[in-house]
Amino acid sequence: MATDPFSFPVPGEPIPRTLARLRELGPVVPIELPGGVRIWAVTSQAAILELLVNDNKLFSRAPRHWAALHDGTIPPGWMLRPLVEGEHLQVLDGADHRRLRGLISRAFTPARVEALAPRIEKIAAGLLDEVVAAGDGVDLVSAFTAPLPIAVISELFGVPAEQRPLIRECTQVLVAQAGDGALTAAADRRLRACLNELVERKRADPGDDLTSELVRVHDGGDRLTGSELLAILWLMLIAGQESTVHLLGNAVMALSAHPGQRALAIEKGLWPQVVEETLRSRPSIATSPFRYAVTDVTLAGVPVRAGDAFLLCYGEAATDTAEHGEGADRFDITREPAPHLAFGHGPHFCVGAPLARLEGAIALSALYGRLPDLRLAVDPEDVPCSPSFITYGPLTLPVNLGLTRRV
Repeated sequence: MATDPFSFPVPGEPIPRTLARLRELGPVVPIELPGGVRIWAVTSQAAILELLVNDNKLFSRAPRHWAALHDGTIPPGWMLRPLVEGEHLQVLDGADHRRLRGLISRAFTPARVEALAPRIEKIAAGLLDEVVAAGDGVDLVSAFTAPLPIAVISELFGVPAEQRPLIRECTQVLVAQAGDGALTAAADRRLRACLNELVERKRADPGDDLTSELVRVHDGGDRLTGSELLAILWLMLIAGQESTVHLLGNAVMALSAHPGQRALAIEKGLWPQVVEETLRSRPSIATSPFRYAVTDVTLAGVPVRAGDAFLLCYGEAATDTAEHGEGADRFDITREPAPHLAFGHGPHFCVGAPLARLEGAIALSALYGRLPDLRLAVDPEDVPCSPSFITYGPLTLPVNLGLTRRV
């Protein structure tokens, strides 16, 4: 790897801007993460696809292939270790991955996802009642775009309401990449303790939820270990809320910046198109850590060595002009549908994608159906976004409801 890698992320610089600068340097760029960890950033859609189609062949998600993780180069307290170690889907390949994915897929069959629609509609309506009651200046993130996906994924897994704030708090710490690792480790311990408690509660009093189903699979001896059970819950409860929270926030930001697109969506009910264009142009998952080379190989013309790690920059591939044309950075819900990488590609394609798309379309339809004149109450430049380089979206969205404009 080059001796002078790009320092990533850049303090104080929005992640989309940093990713754009990285792409200007090439499709595969050496970078240095906090803690002095050197890896490669894969920045173009073509290069990312080249890597993903070789999952389980030339590249792997299994951290045992990352040389620096095991030779003492990366310290035990490195802040991203909880995200790249364990037994969850994101760090498994091959038969192990297929087995666990098959179990999780029971929650996301087309029929089961579609059956959630009435409940999502009811949750959205109740939250919007509170938004309207709060009036102008309400923070749409804390009042709507965050609690909706948290409620949906929690109900799917049978998480009681009193545990949801803790799970949200731990999730935000785990994806923030802040501090020296101690905060991340503490959040990881708290989350796992919460999930242990959830498992024991469902074992004693099972219900019609996925956690109860997974407990039955574990107790029935279907090769699901206790640590695998916790790892499934750990990943699904993090991924199932964080990405959709930012999907909704990013959509509101985009529609606020493009009133003509907002009017068109309201007039014609183009909410699935709004969701898809938001996913394409402003993906919630800015980067995906990590893939590892299992052999010496050339990626997008760049020679890399076995044991090297790769950060997949989905956020920059989203506006890759080579794939989406010169207007790739333009938000346009009338754009011809084109493949994008918001949910990944290949064997690790996001199992929750149908649910995220359904939540997004229902939530945005409900929001703008109730509040068609909704506007940001602050300058878009003053909206704080997540400090994470993994997920990206607004942390707060002060809005004016526009109700006084209608009689």
